[in-house]
Amino acid sequence: MIQLSEFLPPRPEASWKLIRQCGVSNVVGVFNGAEQDQRMFASVGARGWNAEDRDEVPWSEQALRRNIDTYEQYGFTLVATEDTAPIDKVRMGIDGRDEQIDDVITQIRAMGRLGIPTLAYNWMALSSWGRTDIAIEDRGGALVTGYQRSIAQSKDPLVQPGEVTREQMWEGLEYFLKAVVPEAEAANVRLAMHPDDPPQQTDRNLPRIMSSVESFRRLVDIVPSQFNGITFCQGNFALMPEILDRTSSIPDLIREFGTEKIPFVHFRDVRGTVEQFQETFHDDGQTDMPACMEAYQEIGFDGAMRPDHVPTLFGEANSRPGYETLGRLFAIGYIRGLEQSAYGHPAKRSTVLP
Repeated sequence: MIQLSEFLPPRPEASWKLIRQCGVSNVVGVFNGAEQDQRMFASVGARGWNAEDRDEVPWSEQALRRNIDTYEQYGFTLVATEDTAPIDKVRMGIDGRDEQIDDVITQIRAMGRLGIPTLAYNWMALSSWGRTDIAIEDRGGALVTGYQRSIAQSKDPLVQPGEVTREQMWEGLEYFLKAVVPEAEAANVRLAMHPDDPPQQTDRNLPRIMSSVESFRRLVDIVPSQFNGITFCQGNFALMPEILDRTSSIPDLIREFGTEKIPFVHFRDVRGTVEQFQETFHDDGQTDMPACMEAYQEIGFDGAMRPDHVPTLFGEANSRPGYETLGRLFAIGYIRGLEQSAYGHPAKRSTVLP
């Protein structure tokens, strides 16, 4: 069976009880005040390094232990984190990257000692996932997020033209992997690269190098190891050129990379192209989701899987686009149903009588 999980910052709220009641006992977390926590949740209450009056570094063992304790009070186990110390200098291959790599190594060693098996990260410098609309009406008036490249590229540039090159970012990635993969192997922590979101070649003059299937094949070849892997975010892979031109499919890629390279999955879907797309309900996008679950079963995937970027349903404020509660509950039920169809009911793998 998969480790059905939810994405929860370590700040308890009422939805935690509902998520637990729906059968989710695993958490994918961020750190109070680290890189992705600030980029993704700054507008909804993340307060920086001294969150909850703490004075420890967010990626330290002390801070991680506090987060684990918080989750455990609500019946959750922390099985992965999607956050790191800041690494933009590493991504862009500029001065100061060695100090940032040292912070990531500190984090990996702490995760290993605490038994957190997966570290998801990304190579999107200076920004997080990009959307140009957070309230597109979808089925029954539910609200979803979307992206139009023409609008996004009219915004202020992230860097000046030519300031950062693709070769520079690939060199930065190789430098990073050669430094941290041995540490990950020693700590028994699997690294899982998330695709660029959206998976485009550039974003306001800044190269995006994790934006094609070929890029991920190159990634896993830089340092061959089961600890150098992929966050298999289906919504992003669905927008990559190899999928849109139908030379491959999401189930094909699941089988190609296998459990050796996929420790962690974002089970989500979209509708459109990389130039213009919107999020969808899990049962209403352009990907054959049951076929994907069957492929995970075929490869023996038993890692963390979570829904992502869910619709905002009737009665919700849409103050956290993609992360309101009711859409999460719908997605959890949908994934659990597909899982039991593909993997079998849990009673079949226990001593419980039929």
